Amino acid sequence: MSRRDQTEMNLLARKALERLLKSADKHEAGAAVRRPALTDVALSEYRELRSLKAKEDFEAVMAYAQAEGAIKAQRPRHDPHGLIERIELVNVAKLASILDKVPHAVRVQSARQALSARLGEHPVLIDVLSHWEKLKKVRGSGPGVAASWAMACDVIAYCQAQVALGAMEMPVRDASARLFKDSKRIESLTPYLDVLLTGNVEGNARSEAEVLQELGLYREPQPSRLAGNIVVRRERGAFPLDRPYSALPSSTVLGLGSMPRQVLTIENQTTFHVWARQHCDSDVLCVYTAGMPSPAWRAMYLRLLSDLPVSTPVLHWGDLDEGGFRIAAFLSRCVTEAGHILLPWKMRPADIPESLRRAAPTRTLDRMVKYASEAGWNDIARELAEARVLAEQEG
Repeated sequence: MSRRDQTEMNLLARKALERLLKSADKHEAGAAVRRPALTDVALSEYRELRSLKAKEDFEAVMAYAQAEGAIKAQRPRHDPHGLIERIELVNVAKLASILDKVPHAVRVQSARQALSARLGEHPVLIDVLSHWEKLKKVRGSGPGVAASWAMACDVIAYCQAQVALGAMEMPVRDASARLFKDSKRIESLTPYLDVLLTGNVEGNARSEAEVLQELGLYREPQPSRLAGNIVVRRERGAFPLDRPYSALPSSTVLGLGSMPRQVLTIENQTTFHVWARQHCDSDVLCVYTAGMPSPAWRAMYLRLLSDLPVSTPVLHWGDLDEGGFRIAAFLSRCVTEAGHILLPWKMRPADIPESLRRAAPTRTLDRMVKYASEAGWNDIARELAEARVLAEQEG
C-alpha cells in the first residue's frame, strides 16, 4: 500500500474516533441521550474501503484504542473475523488522550477555574459557563478562550479605577498598551466586554463604539450633543446653544447659564436630530445620550442637573426594550444623585402603536421589568409585564 493510501487510512481512523469523541462530549453535556457509539452509518467509509490492507490498518488503530481501554470494537457474533460493526466508548479521557485532545467537560472545568475569582463581580459569567457546558457558544467563544474573558474583566476593573481617579476618557489603544502591552487587545475583547457590561448572554450585540464608550474608552472622542434655546456655561464663557444643536466636548460644559423649563434626554441619534430641528427654539434642554452614556457624559449631566431647581422636571425618552430601560435605570441613579427624580417620556407600552409592537421574549421581558423598577418606574414595570411587548424609539 502506498504512503498516500496509508495517510488516508490514518485520517479515516482518526476521523471516526474524533466523531466518537464529539458524540461523547454531547452526551456529557446532556445534548444527546444515547450512549456514544459508532454504528453502520458512521462506519460506512471504513466498510467501503476496497483495499484489504486499508481495512486492516483501520482495524489496527481501533485495536490499539481498545487495548488502551478507550473503546470497545464489536464484530458479528457469528463471524469474529468479520468487519467491525459497532464501536462503543469506554473511557472518554483515554480516547481524548489517544487523539491528543481535551474532553469538552475538562475544558469547561478549566474555564471555570480560570474565571472563579470573577464570578462575584460578574455573575453573568455563571451563564457563560452554563452555555459552554451545553456546548453553546457565547459571542462565538467557547471555554478555550476563558483567558480572554478574564482579560475583559480586567479591562472593566481598570477603566472603573481610572474613572474613580478622575480620568473620564482614555484612548482605547493607549489603555490597551498600558494594560496588556498590546495596543489592539482591548478592541478584540469587545464582544466579551459587551456581555459583561449588560449582564446578558443573549442580548443583541452592540457596536464597538457603544461598548467602549460605556467604559470611557474611545478611538476618536465624541462630543456631547445638546439642543434648546438655553445658555450653557463653558470654559471660555456662557453661550446659547446653536440651532439646531451644539456638539461640545463633555468636559468643557460646566453648567447652565439660563434655566430650562425641563430637561429631556434622548437615547437615539435619529430621534434627537428630529427633536432638535423641531424644538431648538424652545426652553427645553435636550441632551443626546448616544446609547449608554460615557463616564465623561455622566459627569457633565450631573453638573447640568446641579444647577436646576428641584421643581424642574427631568425626563428620559428611550427604546422600549431591555437596553432602553437599562439606560433609564442608569440615568435614574444619576438624577437621584443630583436631587431630582427621573420621569419617563413616551416609554409606556400604551404609547406604542400596535403596528410597531413586537412580542418580547420572556427573559428579555423580565430584564425590562427589572430595569424599569430600578428606574423607579414601578407602574411602567407592571404595564410591561402585562403588555409583553417591545419597540424601538424611532417608531
